[in-house]
Amino acid sequence: MVLNSIKIRAFRATDDSVACERFIEGHAHVLEVAGVKKVTSANHDWINNPASFVILVENEDGSKVLGGARLQCSGGNQPLPIEQAAGEFDVRIYDVVREKSIHGTAELCGLWNSREVSGLGIGAFFSTRVGVVIAEQLGVESIFALCAPYTVKFAEKVGCRVLKSIGNNGTFYYPKLDLLATIVLLEDAQTIQQAEPAEQVRIFDIRKNLQQVYTEVSPIRQMEVEIHYDLQLKNVDPNEFKIF
Repeated sequence: MVLNSIKIRAFRATDDSVACERFIEGHAHVLEVAGVKKVTSANHDWINNPASFVILVENEDGSKVLGGARLQCSGGNQPLPIEQAAGEFDVRIYDVVREKSIHGTAELCGLWNSREVSGLGIGAFFSTRVGVVIAEQLGVESIFALCAPYTVKFAEKVGCRVLKSIGNNGTFYYPKLDLLATIVLLEDAQTIQQAEPAEQVRIFDIRKNLQQVYTEVSPIRQMEVEIHYDLQLKNVDPNEFKIF
């Protein structure tokens, strides 16, 4: 079954524990099917982290969770998942995150989608774009992410570049020895000058109108999907995650 209308909403994890549990349940099922057990972003402590923001993808009536991601900001009560994941292989990641934290940084993590919307870009692309959209409200200047090889191109669309100073030119095996992960970094999350021109236009449009309905085209299957965006975060301060 392919859905042609979905909702994407964003909220602080501590503001909606019920939705967080639904997110966790769906993500855990996807990981279980894939045979993946050790994933730092799958640690559920983020539910109580005020620096963690959830991007939830649901069907139109909100009865089913179809996927999503999290944007976890540095400065909460947990290190970024990428510090724990990459730190086992290359301790330089700690210095890079610390440097970026001065002006506010975050990690886009826990991306997933259910099988019924596979190929629509729900986890790999649209959740990535939304992470960049809400970064403006949070005031973070940069965003880290860990990508599977086939998703690097979607991160590059929004302006990310491979962080070649970490690991083996930006790659290491994670979360299993037969899975290659690539570290990418968006260094200008506010201006996104390195994003593809069409992505710049779309991201800035959503930032101006955080509650909108728009017919998007999946970059994977070239299918139209109507997306109801609800991305206005509550009680956020653009200086909350900066170090002064």
